[in-house]
Amino acid sequence: MEITEVRVSPVDDEKLKAFVTITIDNCFIIRDLKVINGNNGLFIAMPSRKRKDGTFKDIAHPLNNETRQLLESTILSEYEKESSRQPVMA
Repeated sequence: MEITEVRVSPVDDEKLKAFVTITIDNCFIIRDLKVINGNNGLFIAMPSRKRKDGTFKDIAHPLNNETRQLLESTILSEYEKESSRQPVMA
């Protein structure tokens, strides 16, 4: 699996730092990943849907740590590049 494109849309918020869209192998898109500023630094939140009981359920997520680490390192690297290029939009 290769992440062939990462689009970062910065957000001006204390916790939510950006929305991200990734393309995998030039043929599969995942939208609405989030870059979150947590207690231990930045991390990636998968796209999710709110359920009737008020909890959230991931729509898509990696099945193993290797894939999660690949997503996180690639997305956070692109987020850092994007955030250093331009001021954050509200």
